[in-house]
Amino acid sequence: MGSLFRSETMCLAQLFLQSGTAYECLSALGEKGLVQFRDLNQNVSSFQRKFVGEVKRCEELERILAYLVQEINRADIPLPEGETSPPAPPLKQVLEMQEQLWKLEAELREVTKNKEKLRKSLLELTEYSHVLRVTKTFVRRSAQFEPTYEEFPPLENESLLDYSCMQRLGAKLGFVSGLINQGKAEAFGKTLWRACKGHSIVTHAELEGPLEDPETGEVVKWYVFLISFWGEQIGHKVKKICDCYHCHVYPYPNTAEERREIQEGLNTRIQDLYTVLHKTEDYLRQVLCKAAESVYSRVIQVKKMKAIYHMLNMCSFDVTNKCLIAEVWCPEADLHELRLALEEGSRESGATIPSFMNTIPTKETPPTLVRTNKFTEGFQNIVDAYGVGSYREVNPALFTIITFPFLFAVMFGDLGHGFVMFLFALLLVLNEDHPRLSQSQEIMWMFFNGRYILLLMGLFSVYTGLIYNDCFSKSVNLFGSGWNVSAMYSSSHSPAEQRKMTLWNDSVIRHHRVLQLDPSVPGVFRGPYPLGIDPIWNLATNRLTFLNSFKMKMSVILGIIHMTFGVILGIFNHLHFRKKFNIYLVSIPELLFMLCIFGYLIFMIVYKWLVYSAETSRVAPSILIEFINMFLFPASDTGGLYPGQEHVQRLLLVITALSVPVLFLGKPLFLWWLHHGRSCFGVSRSGYTLVRKESEEEVSLLGSHDIEEGNNQVEDGCREVTCEEFNFGEILMTQVIHSIEYCLGCVSNTASYLRLWALSLAHAQLSDVLWAMLMRVGLRVDAAYGVLLLLPVTALFAVLTVFILLIMEGLSAFLHAIRLHWVEFQNKFYVGAGTKFVPFSLRLLSSKFSDDMA
Repeated sequence: MGSLFRSETMCLAQLFLQSGTAYECLSALGEKGLVQFRDLNQNVSSFQRKFVGEVKRCEELERILAYLVQEINRADIPLPEGETSPPAPPLKQVLEMQEQLWKLEAELREVTKNKEKLRKSLLELTEYSHVLRVTKTFVRRSAQFEPTYEEFPPLENESLLDYSCMQRLGAKLGFVSGLINQGKAEAFGKTLWRACKGHSIVTHAELEGPLEDPETGEVVKWYVFLISFWGEQIGHKVKKICDCYHCHVYPYPNTAEERREIQEGLNTRIQDLYTVLHKTEDYLRQVLCKAAESVYSRVIQVKKMKAIYHMLNMCSFDVTNKCLIAEVWCPEADLHELRLALEEGSRESGATIPSFMNTIPTKETPPTLVRTNKFTEGFQNIVDAYGVGSYREVNPALFTIITFPFLFAVMFGDLGHGFVMFLFALLLVLNEDHPRLSQSQEIMWMFFNGRYILLLMGLFSVYTGLIYNDCFSKSVNLFGSGWNVSAMYSSSHSPAEQRKMTLWNDSVIRHHRVLQLDPSVPGVFRGPYPLGIDPIWNLATNRLTFLNSFKMKMSVILGIIHMTFGVILGIFNHLHFRKKFNIYLVSIPELLFMLCIFGYLIFMIVYKWLVYSAETSRVAPSILIEFINMFLFPASDTGGLYPGQEHVQRLLLVITALSVPVLFLGKPLFLWWLHHGRSCFGVSRSGYTLVRKESEEEVSLLGSHDIEEGNNQVEDGCREVTCEEFNFGEILMTQVIHSIEYCLGCVSNTASYLRLWALSLAHAQLSDVLWAMLMRVGLRVDAAYGVLLLLPVTALFAVLTVFILLIMEGLSAFLHAIRLHWVEFQNKFYVGAGTKFVPFSLRLLSSKFSDDMA
């Protein structure tokens, strides 16, 4: 966790991989997830790279495996997922695995195709049997007329020009039978009537139950129809109309004997098809069950193999094509692990010449790596959402662990609500290994990932709830109030004290609805409450006024401390990047500007709290008036907080006024002086000698024509003017914009922290309104109906508390706390212009099996 304050030190390493060992070496590197590869073939298209054939082979294997998973899921066979991720397969096993998958796919496709054919035939025969059964009742013909009802002879057998043939056409009927979808039956009948002009008769009846369509596989309701017609041309029209309506047409038997023979044959064939289909399904299920045992490991292995070849495509070949060269970013702390991984890969491949690596100098900015664990990951994600930190700059996530839940709790402070949130987060933490939580839906997944943030937010809210003495809008009297009401009664004081003080008597108590406690009366105020706000304030009519003053001043104090801490953290950045002049010309003037105005405001608040008591509170000056008078220089002499206040305030204003031009012009003029003052700091124009290379001040002295090869190995982050044309106007404009933003931001950001007071007030008032509208109504009902009413009222109060006060108000306070960190705190020192370190890690692929293949 040493990198949480500042990102890890990175280095650029060059890997020399033998062609026969490159696959095994990258497999070992990917399992450890140590390095981030750089693409050395950016100008080469994806189809022209060395290992594009291997990538296509992996995609073909992925297609086969996706087909297997689809068939396994269709057969309702469970897919076992292993807890451990199998390594990438060795090259000698890839061809064997590919051959097995090809054979398995061919076999499955053949068996599935046969099964579909058998199933389609079974459905067609079943439909035909239903057609024969239903149409039997349509036509009742006597035995003597049965020979006359036969199908038309084909045209090629009997000429229509023959007189006897024409005579037969006028006497014989044609029949078409089949099935039609229930929704198309009415339109089908109307179309036949209009097209055939009444020369056809349609008889239909609905089947008892739905049947599966052999073409689409949908289960629909069917109508059985029988169409009788005269004339061959009418017959052609009827058949075309049946085709247009996608009817399932089946031949109609001429005689009852023929119908009976067809029915018996259909029953026999249906039984045979049922037997063959069941055996085919059993065999198919056996094949799929055997494939399901190894499909998980094969999917993961193919994914890893494909990822390895993608990384190999980023490598370049040397001139002999026997060695691959890769460039990787690697943390300096992991260089030993990198060497061990290369040795392991070379050993597994059995190569005689091992692969090796060496570090190379670079002028490029490395990626940013901040190591986290399950506790700090959520806070780091909050910071990274603003922007990934620049390389080696101070990481705000370390301080966000404390400041973020604390500022949230200041706005959300309630003992009861905080405890409920703490219990919910604690439940998630204790069950974090449960698989259903890690694979839950989007909203629940967000809560699960931020479980430790919620835990601290709830815990800090319990603390601030104790300070505010607020629990579901009610105060908790733990230590007894420090105020004594009976001491205000006149009978408890001497006559002399009664004449000096405003005390209570029977008449005052009887005629006044509101009574005022005077802390200057002896015995009324016996000391402060040990922890937080005294519970008696919950009964006071001026409770809101008192808490508003307290929370407003508290918000200003917390905000100024938070912003000042951000400016101080910027000093650590300047020290690390060896920009010492930024400390004197930027950070110190910013601190003076902040502390001389707003730091003095904190001093006045604390001074007034400490110096003035209840007896002297009436003569205490207003802090707001005194702060305004600090800038107006009033002619009239005000009392002030302390002697010599006017001189101290004028001194602070002079310091503030002097820090502004230093902030605006100090850094540009200093860099301009360094750029034109080349005879200082041990540097000469010809044959110069650089005394110290660690400081930016000395490096800024060198022009582009003065830097010799080999002497310019200075950190990129420490340069501003090196090797580039010095542009004083650009530097001046940048510094002026930054200074104006800072000076105006000090005012606006301080006012922005008043949201701590506003959100706290809103939460307390919403909680109070909810209690008054629900629980107080239920508790005031008499005992006869109160018990029956209290249960639904309590349930409604709990539901509204969760959805309004916990979720909605909690989300509002969460977003405001994020804003205070991103805008008011991090902009004082955090640039956030880096790129995230994304290592080549094969372990990240195993969790995506269910989503990609299911």
